[in-house]
Amino acid sequence: MNGGTEMKEVNLESWEEFEQTLQGLEIETGPEAEFLYRGQENCCWGLQTTLERNGREIMSLKDYHELCSVVKPQVESFAGMNWDILVYPEGIEEWLRENDSFMPQAFGRPAFQATYSYMLYLRHHGFPSPFIDWTGSPYIAAFFAFRRQSTARVSIYAYLKRRTPVVTRIGSPDYPYIHILGPYVRTHRRHFLQQGRYTICVVRDSEGEGIWRYASHQDAYHRGDGEDMLWKFNIPCSERRRVLAMLDNHNISALSLFESEDALMETMAIREIDLRERR
Repeated sequence: MNGGTEMKEVNLESWEEFEQTLQGLEIETGPEAEFLYRGQENCCWGLQTTLERNGREIMSLKDYHELCSVVKPQVESFAGMNWDILVYPEGIEEWLRENDSFMPQAFGRPAFQATYSYMLYLRHHGFPSPFIDWTGSPYIAAFFAFRRQSTARVSIYAYLKRRTPVVTRIGSPDYPYIHILGPYVRTHRRHFLQQGRYTICVVRDSEGEGIWRYASHQDAYHRGDGEDMLWKFNIPCSERRRVLAMLDNHNISALSLFESEDALMETMAIREIDLRERR
C-alpha cells in the first residue's frame, strides 16, 4: 500500500469560477470530506517545504531532530517557554525504533506531541521545517495567494486525504508517504488564527539500515495512483483587488492572521493603497 497522490491542475478565469468549482467539488466528495487549502503567489511554484528550499530535502528524521535540539536553549530563552521534546540522541532513536513499522502515524501519537508543538513554533518563526502549512479555510488560503502583487497567476491548492489509514510494514516497497498533522496542539497563536494544518512527507530508505527521511511532497503526489487527491487551481492575478476587498470585509487580513505591528502596517497599506478609491 503506498501513499501516492494524484494532482489535477485547473486554470480558472475568475474568483467566482473558483468558488463555483470548489462548491461542486465539495458536493461531489460529500459532506464528510475535510479539505486542506494552501495559497501560493505564483502558479509556477511547486509544493516545497522550507527545509527543501534550504537544500536539505532528504534529511533524516534523526538529523533534523538534532538541529531542533541544538537551537532549543536559545529558542526557550527568547520565548520564555519550555518544551519537553524527545532527547537527542537517545530519545529520538528509541522513538524511531518503536515506531519503525507505523510511520508516519507516529507523528500524531502522544509521545511526539511536545516535539510536534516545538517544531510548529520553530516553523511559525521561520526556522527551516519539513512541514508544509495548510489551512482549513479556502478564504485564508486565498489571502496568502493574493497577498502581494504578482505578474503571474496565483494558485490555491485543495488537498483531500484518503480515508483509509496508511500503515507501513518492514520489507514493503519504499514509497513516500504524506501525513496530516494538527490542529490540536499547544503552539504559536498564528496556528489557531490561520486554522493551521500541516503535512509531512517521509520515506524509508531501501538501502543500508532503512533510515526514515523527510521526502519531497512532489515525489508522493506525482505517483498518480489516485488514493489521495490534490487540486491546483490557477487564478488570474488581475482578481487581486476584488478578492482582497472581499476578504477584508470578512476580517481576513494580515492583521487578523498575524496580530503583529508588521501585519498592521501591511493591512493599512493594502487598504489605503490597493483598495481605497481616490480621486
